Amino acid sequence: MNAVRLSPLAALVLALGLPLATVAQDAPATDAPAADAPAADAPVSPADQFNPGEEVDAENAPGTDYVIATEGDWQVRCVHTQDGFDPCQLYQLLKDKDGNSVAEFSMVALPEGSEAAAGATIITPLETLLTAQLTMAVDGGKAKRYPFTWCSQVGCFSRIGFTSAEVAQLKKGAKAVVTIVPMVAPDQKVQLTVSLTGFTAGFEKMKATNEETQKRADEARKAAEDN
Repeated sequence: MNAVRLSPLAALVLALGLPLATVAQDAPATDAPAADAPAADAPVSPADQFNPGEEVDAENAPGTDYVIATEGDWQVRCVHTQDGFDPCQLYQLLKDKDGNSVAEFSMVALPEGSEAAAGATIITPLETLLTAQLTMAVDGGKAKRYPFTWCSQVGCFSRIGFTSAEVAQLKKGAKAVVTIVPMVAPDQKVQLTVSLTGFTAGFEKMKATNEETQKRADEARKAAEDN
């Protein structure tokens, strides 16, 4: 299987510019030039014909990701947003037995009261046999099967909901095994090990960071409404 092209999973919606307002019909017409308008025959400096541009902070541009912590085999990754309230996720790159990068595993904690305590997204190569779905087992326990949701140029996505009990199992476990089937070899299986070393610390770090970010966003929104 070809290794999936890895890229931060982040989708930001940029606001569209509004059309320019038209000049009011009742505005008085005049042929006189504006007071501060340059004369038609005023010489133009060569330097004024070129825009010097401005520096672009590519590292902090909206949509770019950054790592705030590494716990064992997990990273806590966040993505820059325009408003500065950056969401974070728990992330691990999955490799096959030959050390080839094959899949990405990312997880977020879900709000209290949700049916699932955490949600995970697993991205596999486009050559994955979707009808075989994806299975995952923790420490050799009973495996669960999950469907794929969609595919894009990045790969094929399976979105998984974990209950509180399943999150607790991950915190106690040593490893999980994700199994997928190659489309070109439907009689074979590719098993990817998900290390759970550092999972607990990483999960709690990610959860606390997102809760604090949400709190600051709510406070900023309330302050804006009060003003």
